[in-house]
Amino acid sequence: MMLSIFKALHLIFMVSWFAGLFYMVRLFIYFAEANLKNGVEKEVLIKQFKIMQWRLWYIISWPAMILTLFFGIGMIIINPLYIEIPYMQLKLGFVFLLILYHLQTHFIFLQQKNNIVKYSSNTLRIWNEIATLFLVSIVFIIVLKNELSWIYGTIGFFLFGIILMLGIRLYKKLRS
Repeated sequence: MMLSIFKALHLIFMVSWFAGLFYMVRLFIYFAEANLKNGVEKEVLIKQFKIMQWRLWYIISWPAMILTLFFGIGMIIINPLYIEIPYMQLKLGFVFLLILYHLQTHFIFLQQKNNIVKYSSNTLRIWNEIATLFLVSIVFIIVLKNELSWIYGTIGFFLFGIILMLGIRLYKKLRS
């Protein structure tokens, strides 16, 4: 029963974590676009986006990541055999990369907090899709477990990434 409770809480906080990551990068995009404006409009937008970013990052995203990891580690402590399963090792590899993604997103947050805009809105749109790749990969690994061949999974991962990038380019063309 405890394992099921931890699993449910792990999933709830994982959804919150990804929601925070997706929206945070969307706020980065709006911030970068607002930075191109002039005068009062720029000041008002930048000020509002900084408030929204701070609240989202420290009230939702960081706590959701920490709780996702807490309940995930808790499941491994409750059932140590999880760590020996190959699909779980692969999932944990992607989770490690997702943590690195989260930390890099934090650095972008700190830059924008200090009015440093290093990335264009288009670059940030691509950055946002990387989180989507992590989400798709982790969910497919867990849901399909041993049903999916490693080769097909890897090919599917890269095809999905290519489709996302093409979608971004198409969106950019339609927008201009």
